Amino acid sequence: MSPAMMIDAHGRKINYLRLSVTDRCNLRCRYCMPADGFPLLPRGEILSYEELFLIARTAVSLGIEKIRVTGGEPLIRRDILGFLSRLAGIPGLRQLVLTTNGLLLEEMAAPMKSAGVQRLNISIDSLDPQNFRRITRRGGITRVLAGIASAERAGFPIKLNMVVMRGVNDHEVVDFAALTLDKAYTVRFIEFMPSGGEEGDWRSQVVPGREILDRIADRYPFDEIDRRELAGPAKDFRIRGAAGTIGVITPISGHFCGDCNRIRVTASGIARGCLFSDAETDLKPSLRGNDPSELEKLLLRIVGTKPDRHRLCSDDPGKRPLGMSRVGG
Repeated sequence: MSPAMMIDAHGRKINYLRLSVTDRCNLRCRYCMPADGFPLLPRGEILSYEELFLIARTAVSLGIEKIRVTGGEPLIRRDILGFLSRLAGIPGLRQLVLTTNGLLLEEMAAPMKSAGVQRLNISIDSLDPQNFRRITRRGGITRVLAGIASAERAGFPIKLNMVVMRGVNDHEVVDFAALTLDKAYTVRFIEFMPSGGEEGDWRSQVVPGREILDRIADRYPFDEIDRRELAGPAKDFRIRGAAGTIGVITPISGHFCGDCNRIRVTASGIARGCLFSDAETDLKPSLRGNDPSELEKLLLRIVGTKPDRHRLCSDDPGKRPLGMSRVGG
């Protein structure tokens, strides 16, 4: 089937699949879920590796070139390395990447590299142990830092994602940017956005991307750099003379939807064209009915009905999404 069919109604080429493998997580980040977590899906609702692989293989045959494995926390799922190795072997897949909170990375980095994972995104929202514990409600910053070092030794390019929250960790923005001075790290600053688990007025916690950059510019001059092919929604910059780069992702203050190239599938087989979309399709019937042609049709339908932009750009955001751990955000 022609990859040209993966062009949505707004002319965007859809070549990026975010594939969640679990709704479970070993942290309880305050911006992601309530303190007690969300009710977990029954085991029977979670797709098997075979079903997840069929989705991935079918998506690549339709034109997907990049797959990001997400959760919850993907590294807590048993036998994840074998699944990653199978994904890496799909003909036509150009990039296999994974997002992790880093708690299990010290032991898993080298095996993941051997399995064929090419890049990692490591979520870390504070460099201060006490603040890290407040944000995650669990702690473990020492393990995360050890995991980053292990990933670096394994040969992974290091990309760190920081969700910036006003009054919580925004005072650490410049410290995070400074991580790129001597190491070829990529540090991404992400505007806070609602997940259903946050406390209070979510808009009061948003630090706009422009403000984030202004704070960094007060300390370090920087220049914008070109985005790489298959890149995500960030605008990227380099502090002058730095080894690494910084970037901002601005879903609230400056929506990036015009360049969005992704679709999402949750660990329970729910496919969406947008994290904040009401339109979703359950892929389980086609998977469990062993109907590959129906699966193709459903994935193409998700592409065809992908909205032009998410509702957080409007005055009435409407229905908020399920928590990040449930949607594989």
